[in-house]
Amino acid sequence: MPVTHDEAFLARAIAAGAGDEPADLVVKDCTLFSVIDGSSVKTDIAIVGDRIVGTHGSYSGKATVDGQGLTAVPGFIDTHLHVESSLVTPFEFDRCVLPHGVTTAICDPHEIANVLGIEGIRYFLDSSLQTVMDLKVNLSSCVPATAFETAGAKLEIEDLLPFKDHPSVIGLAEFMNFPGVLGRDPNVLAKLAAFQDGHIDGHAPLVAGYALNGYLAAGIRTDHEATTAEEALEKLAKGMTILIREGSVSKDLEALAPILTSDVSAFVALCTDDRNPLDIAEEGHLDSMIRRLIAKGIRPVDVYRAASWSAANAFGLKDRGVIAPGKRADIALLSNFEDCRVAQVISSGTTVGNDSFEKRTIVPPVGLDSVRVSPVDAAKFDIPARNSEADVIGVVPGKIITEHLKRTLPVTGGKTLADLNQDVLKVAVVERHKGTGNIGLGFVNGFGMKQGAIASSVGHDSHNICVVGADEQSMAHAVNRVIVMKGGFAVADREGVKAELALPLAGLMSLEPFETVRGDLEILRAAARDLGCTLEEPFLQVAFLPLPVIPHLKITDFGIFDVNKFELVDQGA
Repeated sequence: MPVTHDEAFLARAIAAGAGDEPADLVVKDCTLFSVIDGSSVKTDIAIVGDRIVGTHGSYSGKATVDGQGLTAVPGFIDTHLHVESSLVTPFEFDRCVLPHGVTTAICDPHEIANVLGIEGIRYFLDSSLQTVMDLKVNLSSCVPATAFETAGAKLEIEDLLPFKDHPSVIGLAEFMNFPGVLGRDPNVLAKLAAFQDGHIDGHAPLVAGYALNGYLAAGIRTDHEATTAEEALEKLAKGMTILIREGSVSKDLEALAPILTSDVSAFVALCTDDRNPLDIAEEGHLDSMIRRLIAKGIRPVDVYRAASWSAANAFGLKDRGVIAPGKRADIALLSNFEDCRVAQVISSGTTVGNDSFEKRTIVPPVGLDSVRVSPVDAAKFDIPARNSEADVIGVVPGKIITEHLKRTLPVTGGKTLADLNQDVLKVAVVERHKGTGNIGLGFVNGFGMKQGAIASSVGHDSHNICVVGADEQSMAHAVNRVIVMKGGFAVADREGVKAELALPLAGLMSLEPFETVRGDLEILRAAARDLGCTLEEPFLQVAFLPLPVIPHLKITDFGIFDVNKFELVDQGA
């Protein structure tokens, strides 16, 4: 909860900073690393309430933390993420990620908003007031994300304005409807105009030249969708802050690491976008990105600056991002500086331990009945033969962008079949919000599966049920299990379900501890490998197949849509 900064608080802070009375908490004898100039100094760090009041000196405190042998850096700021993609509630995300040094997370509740609308946004805002980390919220700008799929809600500017002054709200979340921006859509302009005095987050994959200029003229200043150094450098040159992304599916660190130089590190920040508990357990969170960037030879000051001060500055968080008197007391204490090994975290002036999380008030879950669809039979996944060549979505491992492929596929009894020899599987999206009965059908390349099916109620951005499979019976088993669980992941073959993870909160998040979700994901990955799947993260890859990323194909509950031509290329069943 926020600390009151009244006259009495300020008097205490000033007195403790000046050394006239003990601080509330002192980190003793640590090495303070400066993200301003890259220097290191042995010092105490004095804290009153949620505020740093003293550095570069010796202090006494009512409580102390032994900082001997530890390096203090500013708490990390994840500049763009969807908590829903962690597959756990905001409270379990808090418990999972904060020990990795992430003291501020800027989230877009876009996924739950597309399922539940205002109810989903309110759930996140209420939760943000109870988390130990500072969970900031950008209000979802694109609900629904596309007119070519059925979402669970629609939010206009009138729906967002009541939340604008909430203490956790920064501004407007990623404006992925860049065609609407460039086309000066009245509804789009209304949202942009209302948030000109706040932050407007960007989302502009492959947008360049005059189109990029027009997009930026709307007051948008950040982007996490750059996938090449060339794309990022043009955006930097035009004043954007680039958020280097490394999630469970979208892995852009390798391509973008070269842009993080001393000249531009003040305009580069880090984000995960979508990352699940298994990857966090195996690799880490922003700490993983930091150690990898430093291992590539990038100056530590530039890396730690991007992870803190640059992020704070880009999003208008002027009270944090540097360890200095007057700033928010968000500190990561490292046992290994270059390898970014976090030994202790101080969040808002409080040392983080298990008891920190036990004190929270948990907001009740919402959207437990959001999967509103009847079971389907295998015949629903039959695809009538139409053309000699089929349109096929080509998965690019480690990316959410896809390729538009053409393949000649086998035809039997007037039906086009999957072709495992060409690594072409069936893909379908089953509408789950309004009971329309819509099922979009198509083909996908790149999963490597030799049998079975994988289904998910996480299906960006409208979150219908997406399934990829080698045969119709397996697809029906997987989809029907997701329906029974009221959302989740399922792996199945012709005989039945082999592994599952229930995600009943809006069909997006588990109600279980993150350790349980991590264990279930391990079982799911093993089951997917048994089907022959070669993708590192098959479940979120399935989830991203409906995502509209130009200039390629997406699968919708109406069929396959070519977002380059803005037309349906195959209407499916």
